[in-house]
Parts: sequence; C-alpha cells; structure tokens
Amino acid sequence: MTQSITNQIQNMDLSIILPCLNESASLKTLIPRLKQTYPKAEVIIVNDGSSDDSANIATQAGAKVISHPYSKGNGAAIKTGARTASGDILIFMDADGQHDPQDIEKLLAKLARGHDMVVGARSANSQASFGRWCANSFYNKLSSWMVGHSVSDLTSGFRAVKADKFREFLYLLPNGFSYPTTITMAFFRAGYNVSYIPIVAHTRLGKSHIKLVRDGVRFLLIIFKIGTLYAPLKLFGAFSLSFFMLGLSYYIYTFTTAGRFTNMGALLFITSILIFLIGLVSEQITQLLYSSSRKEP
Repeated sequence: MTQSITNQIQNMDLSIILPCLNESASLKTLIPRLKQTYPKAEVIIVNDGSSDDSANIATQAGAKVISHPYSKGNGAAIKTGARTASGDILIFMDADGQHDPQDIEKLLAKLARGHDMVVGARSANSQASFGRWCANSFYNKLSSWMVGHSVSDLTSGFRAVKADKFREFLYLLPNGFSYPTTITMAFFRAGYNVSYIPIVAHTRLGKSHIKLVRDGVRFLLIIFKIGTLYAPLKLFGAFSLSFFMLGLSYYIYTFTTAGRFTNMGALLFITSILIFLIGLVSEQITQLLYSSSRKEP
C-alpha cells in the first residue's frame, strides 16, 4: 500500500453502520475492536427491535445507538443508519461477528483508488452451507448478465461506499435482507465504479435470521425488479428471442410435416414482436425517468 493511499485512508471521514437484531454476544467484542482500530470513526448500531441487551451493550461500548420500536428488517436498519450517518464514507458490516474489522482497510484502500463502492466477496469456504453457496452462485451469474458486469458476491453485507452516491438509491432499497442485491445492481446500472476484494467470513455467533427459501425468492424478485427498472430491453429481449425461436422451430416442424404455416406459429411470432416492443418502450421510459431524476453537477 502506497503512502498516498495510506494518507487518504487516514483522512477519510468514516461512519461504520451495523444493523443489529439480538446480537448482544458478538457486540461485546466487536464494538471495542472497531473503536480500537478506527478511533475517529462514527460507530452506529441500528437496533432493529432487539429483545436482548444489544442496545445497552452497544451504548456502554461507546457506539451511537438508534433503536427501532419493532423489527422492520435488515434493509430498514441500513436505511436508518445511512440517513443518520455523518461520515462521507459509509462502512456496512454485519453485527454477528462474521466480518473482520481488519478487512475494512482493504475496502478503503480500493475505495481510495477511485471506486465508488467496494464489496467484500466471500469465498466458497465462507458460505454457511452448500445450498447457500449454490443459491449465491446462481444470483451472481444472473445479476452479472443483467447488469453486464462481473458480480462476485451479490448478497454480501460487508461494503464501503461513498455516502452521497449510496443515498441516491435509498428509495429503492427494500426493508428486508435483499438490500445488498438492490444497491449492487443499482450502482452498476448507474455507471458507478464497483469493485470486489476477497474476504473470509467467519462463523456467526447465534442463529441466522435469513430463511433460505423465503429470502431466496425475494432476492430473485429483486434482481428482476432492478433489471427491468434499469435495463428492461435486456430482459424483455431475452423473452422475445425465446418466443421467436420457439415460433421458428414450430414453423419448421409444421412446414416439413404438413407443408403449411399454422395459427400457432403466427401467434408465437406475434408474441415475440409484442414483447420486444414492450421492452423497447420500457427502455425509453426508463432512460427518460432515470435521466430526469439525476442532477449532474
């Protein structure tokens, strides 16, 4: 790491945000480590309706605590923390002890080289289970195709990001666990610089709040939602091509076997054209809405 990068990191105004739901066991050691490693940073614990002693432990450890009266979800806690934070750089990490505070420096070093968001990408060994690894691999490949960039870890909650750019997309973020999915794809589609660094996620303390099937379906829906919001023609184009190829195959079959062009073949071709036109119109509307919603300096 060069001296200039080191100086930039030391001069960064940091806010470290940890959404928390019943994580008292890990906070006892995590907050002191954060305070020791980054004594000038603002450490914010967003207590999302915890029923244990998380809020008191965080307060005693010197963190700034913001409490929700009831559990609103991980994404809601992230939004609360982002609105409250005073730093120019936001660090998001889990409060369950999975993320190592020593890895924050790696994120900041990458950020100092001109990136707008840097994400800690977990290795296969860091996945909670084989099923979780398979699901995340599928999400990564699908989202990479949707946004046209390599997505190494779509669902990682460990990231450093420029505060002003992150707040542009607060209105898009869901209240559940799929906030990383949304913000990652939004940054890519907005043309911001996103990078990944490999990390090792440790075994969490306590029980995970993520439900594989329920939240997996939500992640998938979010990918398509953001994809259609920023690049609808890419999604509609794939469906249009599928119907066109199906119609072409059916036409070849009916022509070779019966020597005629059937109504079903015509229906498939017309459907492919209509889907493409819907995607084209959606693309134009999206570009107009997105261009008008952003104010360039």
